[in-house]
Amino acid sequence: MNETATRVYAEIDLDAVRANVRALRARAPRAALMAVVKADAYGHGAIPCARAAQEAGATWLGTATPQEALALRAAGIGGRIMCWLWTPGGPWQEAVEADIDVSVSGMWALEEVRAAARAAGRTARIQLKADTGLGRNGCQPADWAELVGAAVAAQAEGTVQVTGVWSHFACADEPGHPSVPLQLAAFRDMLAYAEKEGVEPEVRHIANSPATLTLPESHFDLVRCGLAVYGVSPAPELGTSEQLGLRPAMTLKASVALVKTVPAGHGVSYGHHHVTESETVLALIPAGYADGIPRHASGRGPVLVGGGVHRVAGRVAMDQFVVDLGSDGGRVRAGDEAVLFGSGAHGEPTAEDWAQAAHTIAYEIVTRIGARVPRVYRNA
Repeated sequence: MNETATRVYAEIDLDAVRANVRALRARAPRAALMAVVKADAYGHGAIPCARAAQEAGATWLGTATPQEALALRAAGIGGRIMCWLWTPGGPWQEAVEADIDVSVSGMWALEEVRAAARAAGRTARIQLKADTGLGRNGCQPADWAELVGAAVAAQAEGTVQVTGVWSHFACADEPGHPSVPLQLAAFRDMLAYAEKEGVEPEVRHIANSPATLTLPESHFDLVRCGLAVYGVSPAPELGTSEQLGLRPAMTLKASVALVKTVPAGHGVSYGHHHVTESETVLALIPAGYADGIPRHASGRGPVLVGGGVHRVAGRVAMDQFVVDLGSDGGRVRAGDEAVLFGSGAHGEPTAEDWAQAAHTIAYEIVTRIGARVPRVYRNA
């Protein structure tokens, strides 16, 4: 372990990433799998995780921004890459030249990618996104005919090739939600119209991680898996990681910075929201909200230290927080390992435990781990 990794660091098990990709492929055996590596692979590191996912059979990679997609190409990563979050004036030409599939949700985007294709002197690979009910990105049904017609015309002139038609669920992580069959029906209708008008997509896709795990009728040609690739359950309602056959890839560890005994009635951290009830032992954990530890978990966030799980005592500060060890304190020394979250296999808390403590979702817990936290890769 290098010196910079002793304060707080995230261990990333790339074998877990590979195992998760294989498990997800088994859930959708007739579909290709896209490993979504946006947001630095949900905090796990886009480049190493992209490579591990490809090694396990992911034939597509997905990013939100074009900059993320271009960074993959700059690192020498081949294969199909798709990106979907564009704004006017984006690096369309660079994406076309890098052979990246770009998502188009409206006429302005189609015009910009056509211009980029002309400037690059090559055909752009585009995928048309349908808004089937999520209400974010994507083309509304009322505007679909215009967009499809223009895309077919652009394909005829050779500036674009429509390689995919896709959409995204709003509530696939809520089993039985009435919006799911409605969105699936809308997607089938919009897809059928596009194909009737001459679109011949290589891939049709709507399934995210929850749909991959629970809705086989949504798998089509491709499933897009994000959080599940990293072994975290996309929703408690669907089951734990273990129940879903997934292995969490990230373990967040820190070194105890200080251990001390304080008397009864002693305030702890800003605002003194925690006051000791009796003489006790406090341990200082050198990680805070600047590292991605959620301040909303103050007083509740669990940590494995000294052989037991203890809660954050008082407020999480920018760079540090405290746990009250009570009677366990005599066994803990400065430099001992504290595990904030991991797979849970060794009694440590999980990302889902922290999500519950912070009243948020596990997606946010792993993704928010900051850039000053070194990633240490295992089984690379």
